[in-house]
Amino acid sequence: MNIQRLINMKGKEKIVMVTAYDTPSAKIAEKAGVDIILVGDSLGNNVLGYNSTIPVTMDEIIIHLKAVKRGAPNSFIVADMPFLSYGCSLEESIKNAGLLIKNGANAVKIEGGKIHCNLIRKCINIGIPVMGHLGFTPQSLNTFGGYKVQGKEQSSKKTILENAVQLEKCGVFSIVLEMLTEDVSKQITEKLSIPTIGIGAGRFCDGQVLVFHDIVGLNPEFKPKFSKQYADTFNIMLDALKAYKEDVKTNKFPEEKHIFKGGK
Repeated sequence: MNIQRLINMKGKEKIVMVTAYDTPSAKIAEKAGVDIILVGDSLGNNVLGYNSTIPVTMDEIIIHLKAVKRGAPNSFIVADMPFLSYGCSLEESIKNAGLLIKNGANAVKIEGGKIHCNLIRKCINIGIPVMGHLGFTPQSLNTFGGYKVQGKEQSSKKTILENAVQLEKCGVFSIVLEMLTEDVSKQITEKLSIPTIGIGAGRFCDGQVLVFHDIVGLNPEFKPKFSKQYADTFNIMLDALKAYKEDVKTNKFPEEKHIFKGGK
């Protein structure tokens, strides 16, 4: 997979992106043949126990990026730039984007619209491909006042569409559309020549992304409207650990086949 192939898939073949955070899940994603693996700052919610993506640091992203790269060495990997890793100074922002590329990413993802166009152009000029992200942008959680669907009001629709057009002009190779009304995401998808990848943005995007943990049912307490659970691995793992506990308590484990014996 490469950027030109992804762009050429628009209107011909749906793009499949999965957000994964570690070596085992990355191995599974690569074996399943997904088109893109995203090392998302949503690792804060799904792995590190934070209440949002905002506390996630560059160091944490890099640790998980390296783990994903080891598990999926042949995959196209996009890494999120976490909150405050960009937007303060241009030099620091470019340096952080470069660190993600150096540590295994094929591209970086930056939340927000045309305000970041200067940074995006600079990144692209020095060989750092950029994926955009519009609609609900989790790093702006406090600005939005919670997890709210975007694009309901006419002014919001106009702003998001304008930002999408500007992001394409400044060089992003695709845009994630999150928690966005379907009519707006359809309009954006039809207007742009680059692919859109939706999460809670309806049926008309050029691709879809879901979090690995949500797909396989690792977090039964989190079932957003836009997601679909394809397995119940939480309870499979729970049953396995209960069975292990019972075997140890009743001295059924370890058995003879599990032990090492001395002698010549």
